[in-house]
Amino acid sequence: MNRKTTLAAIGGYQPFLFCIGMYFVALFFSIFICSAVFYAFYPKKIAKDATGHKTAATTNGGSRMLLTVTK
Repeated sequence: MNRKTTLAAIGGYQPFLFCIGMYFVALFFSIFICSAVFYAFYPKKIAKDATGHKTAATTNGGSRMLLTVTK
């Protein structure tokens, strides 16, 4: 009997492919979560809104202002 190998042979690789897929999903989420935690502890010093005004700034003393109002 001559037996042809078809796509049924890929079934043996299923656990390996699943582990590789889970690795990439975990890598993606870990990068996202780590960057979110990093920016929570170290926010950007100056942010600009759509009109180009500074919305958060630092003073000369290094303390952060909570709110700036510009006209």
